This record gives sequence, structure tokens and C-alpha cells, in this order.
Amino acid sequence: MKTESNLEKVLAAGHLAVTSECGPPRGAVAKELTDKAKYLEGVVDAVNVTDNQTAMVRMSSLAGSVLIKQQGMHPLLQVVTRDRNRLAIQADILGAYSLGIDTMLCLSGDHTKFGDHPMAANVHDIDSIQLIQMVKGMRDESKFQGGSDIKGAPKMFIGAAANPFADPFELRVMRLAKKIAAGVDFIQTQCIFNVEKFELWMEGVRKMGLHKKCYILAGVTPMKSVGAARYMKNRVPGMDVPTDVVERMASVPKEKQPEEGVDICIETIERLKKVEGVAGFHIMAIEWEEKVEEIVRRAGLYPRPEIS
Repeated sequence: MKTESNLEKVLAAGHLAVTSECGPPRGAVAKELTDKAKYLEGVVDAVNVTDNQTAMVRMSSLAGSVLIKQQGMHPLLQVVTRDRNRLAIQADILGAYSLGIDTMLCLSGDHTKFGDHPMAANVHDIDSIQLIQMVKGMRDESKFQGGSDIKGAPKMFIGAAANPFADPFELRVMRLAKKIAAGVDFIQTQCIFNVEKFELWMEGVRKMGLHKKCYILAGVTPMKSVGAARYMKNRVPGMDVPTDVVERMASVPKEKQPEEGVDICIETIERLKKVEGVAGFHIMAIEWEEKVEEIVRRAGLYPRPEIS
């Protein structure tokens, strides 16, 4: 399968890919998004545009992706099944592709009870695995999920998320296998702080040969403070932050903690580079996009390849 996706071309050429993300604003000011995106220009191969992340209302991921495309960058459209039924999702995919957006991430989305509209209905007409199947059918068979023909199929490079740390751990590799069977082309993982546990997950992935069936981008996040480390350890479901990482952040003065968080992130990338089956990195610098270039450069991932 060949698409026009810049991310696919980088991965297919054997380079370690780099992606990052921009959360759209909670308002209609385009400049808020484009200013953040400028920090990522020339530094990453694709920019994830989140879809009402943490179930909070934001500018749509489709509009945000168009704004990033207009900046000459490569957007990665996130689509959650929480907010729209299959008609609306397919309509958005056709619209996105018609506007030059050719890479997407299929997600379920956080429950509305975690966001600012806890009374909102969770649609989940389909789940993330069915969404992958649907996009693959639209692309490869030129068919809507209802069975009708598509005139002008959206040739999307299809991504999904994986959390190697969620319970029960022993089912995490099988969950990835299901997404690959559904037709996913690449995976972005949850933030990795517990590298040993991630390496154990990758062992299971390699045993099943899954690393040869899709590209796996390892997720990393620079922490700004020990408070952020404690919050992720104790309050964020499915996140695994070892005590020694928290203690390391706590061991330096407050003003040095952002620097320490960046150092930990870069050390994690260097270690993950040695893990067979890791095809690149997804750097989630949440509202800290200005640090991504430093991380990419210091981790030896710059310059990014020019792919025509």
C-alpha cells in the first residue's frame, strides 16, 4: 500500500520517524495553533492534531489539520469514535482527504465524564478497531462501511494508539495484534517512562512478528516538574511512571527540573533506539512545543530526511 503520506515515505525509506502533536485551542483563534505548530516546522515528519482531547471542547481536529497543512507542514488527523457516528466520521475522512490530509490516527477517546461536558453522550457507534477496518475498506476497496461504492477513495495512511502499560499487561500484545489484523499501518504508543516494561512488551511484539507488520513509534514526554511526574504517576490512568523517575526529578532544584525532564526524555530516546522494532518516536511535549527541536537535535534525530 502506497499513500502520499510523508510519514509513510520516511518510514518506508528506513529512517527513524519523528512525530509530535499540537492541541487545538479552546476558541476560534487560528493563530494560537499556528504559533505552536511553528516550533515543530522542519523538526518532525508529521504533527498530530488532537480531537477534543481529554473530552474538552476544542477547535475541531479537521480544521486544525487544515491550518497546519496551510503552514506547509504534514498534519496527522486524530479521530475519536466518542463524538460522532459512522456517517459523520466517514464524511470527515472524505473531507480531510479532499483537503490534502492523508495521515490519520484512529482512537476511541476519553470518556466524557473526564471532560467539561460530563452530561454529553458518548456515541461510540463503532470502536477504534472497527474504525481502522472502516478506513481500510474506504481506502483499499473504495467502499463505504454500508457497502456502497466510493467515487474517489481516501488513500489514508492509518495509525492507532497502543498502551503497553495498561492492565491486564498480558493482553496488551494481543490488543496490538487485533489492530494490525484490522489494517493499521503504524502505531504511536503511550508515554514511556518505565522502559523495562516497554522492552518486555516489545519482546512479546517481536515473538509474534508484529514489528514487521506495522511501524511502531515509541511515545515520549518531557516532564516540566516533579509535580507533573507525581500527577502522571498517581492520577493518569494507564500511565506507568517508576518511583525512581519521580525521585530523580525531586532531587534537583525546582528551577532545574524542566532541564532534568528534557534530559530524561533524551536518555529514554537513546535507549529506545536500541530496541528492535522501534521505527521512530512520538514526542508529546504537551503545551511545551518549543522544547521539541532541542530534544530532536540532542537525540541525534536531526535533520529530518527530505522525501520527495
